[in-house]
Amino acid sequence: VQLQASGGGLVQPGGSLRLSCAASGSISSINIMAWYRQAPGKQRELVAFETSNGGKNYVESVKGRFTISRDNARNTVLMRMDSLKPEDTAVYYCNAHGLRDASGNYYNGGMDYWGKGTLVTVSS
Repeated sequence: VQLQASGGGLVQPGGSLRLSCAASGSISSINIMAWYRQAPGKQRELVAFETSNGGKNYVESVKGRFTISRDNARNTVLMRMDSLKPEDTAVYYCNAHGLRDASGNYYNGGMDYWGKGTLVTVSS
């Protein structure tokens, strides 16, 4: 099982970016897919997540600006980021929790899988 994230880059304040992440492998379902971020000198924080039945939540600082969406059939998760601010600058990580194989068994005891980070820089 692997997570592959993409979509980071440099954008001006007020601009938009879209991050995408795909989980590959023999996966029948994923309980939660999420995006985290880690800014320089700060701890990693949960930005947004979506459950397998469509429940979503966001950190307060991105509500109304970021939108998470997932495709359960393709095991992908996207995050649309609008009205970006310099304080959104960080390395963004894709996360998947509770992955099941074709037999319905949890991979790795249900522990999290992480993609490699993708850098988002918001600067003029």
